[in-house]
Amino acid sequence: MKPRPKLATAERGTRFGSLLVLGLLAPIAGAASGLLGALFRLALAEADRWRATLITAAQHLGLWGLLLVVLGCALSVGAAAWLVRRYSPYASGSGIPHVEAVLNEEVPAAPPALIPVKFVGGVLAIGAGLALGREGPTVQMGAAIAHLVGKVFRRNWADCRVLLAAGAGAGLATAFNAPIAGAVFVLEELVRRFEAHIAIAALGASAAAIAVARAFLGEAPDFAVKPLAYVGVQMWPFVIVLGAVAGVAGTLYNLTLLRTLAAADRLGRWPVEARAAMISAAVGALAWFLPALVGGGDDITQRMLSGGAPLTLLALAFLLRFGLGAVSYAAATPGGLFAPILVLGAQIGLFFGTLCAQTFPGADLDPTAFAGSVWQRSLPGSFNLPLLESCSSSR
Repeated sequence: MKPRPKLATAERGTRFGSLLVLGLLAPIAGAASGLLGALFRLALAEADRWRATLITAAQHLGLWGLLLVVLGCALSVGAAAWLVRRYSPYASGSGIPHVEAVLNEEVPAAPPALIPVKFVGGVLAIGAGLALGREGPTVQMGAAIAHLVGKVFRRNWADCRVLLAAGAGAGLATAFNAPIAGAVFVLEELVRRFEAHIAIAALGASAAAIAVARAFLGEAPDFAVKPLAYVGVQMWPFVIVLGAVAGVAGTLYNLTLLRTLAAADRLGRWPVEARAAMISAAVGALAWFLPALVGGGDDITQRMLSGGAPLTLLALAFLLRFGLGAVSYAAATPGGLFAPILVLGAQIGLFFGTLCAQTFPGADLDPTAFAGSVWQRSLPGSFNLPLLESCSSSR
């Protein structure tokens, strides 16, 4: 076996200098991403409170109140779609595929204008009740602000690329309060191979992001799960069946999402703002009758993980959220797919667990365990580390 050739002194110095600079800049980019992500989460929480207050107040106005809610939602999402079309088309949708394309050098990095458009547009769209997640915007905004840090410090593209990936991981870490998952997400989902520079920068950025975010959001995990008993071998057959059911549901959801996007594209003669407003008007009408089922879905996920919902209610909620998620994404406004999928995973798991517990009372099955198992993996089999880290148990 031939020995590895030694690097020239100048090349070794360049690589060491670059890694040292990245080690200093990555926490700066991560802290900025954490601050931005924390403010985004706080703004979404405030928008949810505004929506709930508006619906509660409008209930006393009868039909006029319904029209007020529908109009308010339509105007809010229409404004978000206009911001995206007018100032930053890259801000549409989740943004994670765009970050992957930038890292693969398929498209140029988004300009800084993406950050305010993604922030404001996401608050308007998700706050109006669309079933979209916060993780997509925080990942894309984190990547954009990290790339901006690299440009400010006049780094070359190779270093800016590393910082961009690290900033994306910091954004994910902030979205789910999961620092290790931010770095793993970068390596597993974005670059899909191990690169030492990216791994070190991502860990530093995620750590800094969480330190800043927790100063604003607190240190409590995003979701709480009651202590669960050890899963014995008698539960394995049920888990295998549940995995197959979740896989089928994930496939159907992906197909539904793609066909919904294709149907929206066939309305190409309509302005994007009109399509978004029309979708949000329907969501506003749903929010009038079932306000607890709209929005990103964190509250719904927590209720599912706490267990205790009737089977008929679970089935209805699953069907409504299944369609709502696909339709919401077709509005072409800022917002991710992952958080709404968590809702579906928790719902189908709790439904399956409750059904099995009632059918086999002697098996001593805990429905909450089923809800947590599907929720931690999500329906389409996306990355699950953010979920595992962002969940707490009182054990």
